Amino acid sequence: MKLIFATNNQHKLFEVKKAIGSEFEILSLKELDFFDEIPETHETIAENAQEKSSFIYNKFKINCFADDTGLEIEALNGNPGVYSARYAGDNCSFEDNMNKVLEEMSGMKNRNALFKTVVSLIINGNEMQFSGIVKGKILEQKKGDSGFGYDPIFQPDGFDMSFAEMPINQKNQISHRGLAIKKLSNYLKSLNSD
Repeated sequence: MKLIFATNNQHKLFEVKKAIGSEFEILSLKELDFFDEIPETHETIAENAQEKSSFIYNKFKINCFADDTGLEIEALNGNPGVYSARYAGDNCSFEDNMNKVLEEMSGMKNRNALFKTVVSLIINGNEMQFSGIVKGKILEQKKGDSGFGYDPIFQPDGFDMSFAEMPINQKNQISHRGLAIKKLSNYLKSLNSD
């Protein structure tokens, strides 16, 4: 089965291919020669994921899935949330976003946060959603150099290292995206066995 993952983020693509395995051919938007921005106009992660998958499905008529992820920080009233990717402004980098969060949280005692991913899968026009949540805390400084996004400043509960310090296999087992993709993968495999 061939599926388009509605992303041009090569880090995400690598994580997802590793998690799903070789039973499915996962292609990115690059393989469709599509590099435009996909609209994300909603106030929730689930709605944004659905908007992205619907946009690609309607445009190319190929089974696809899209994800949206947000980092929700208690002390920042749930921010950056749906604005996680562009928290420091349009065309900002991962570094810019992390620096903004660290600056805003300077001196704060409550470091509780959670990462949430929703995956929207469309097969033959029917949509299903899979979600994953991981709780943790925001570190006071960056640690580690693997991963992407906010990984260097997020430490999941029960661990003494950031996501950016974890080997990819370990991160995939416990991360928000890993959990959502595992549900997606199990569903796809159940289709294959029917």
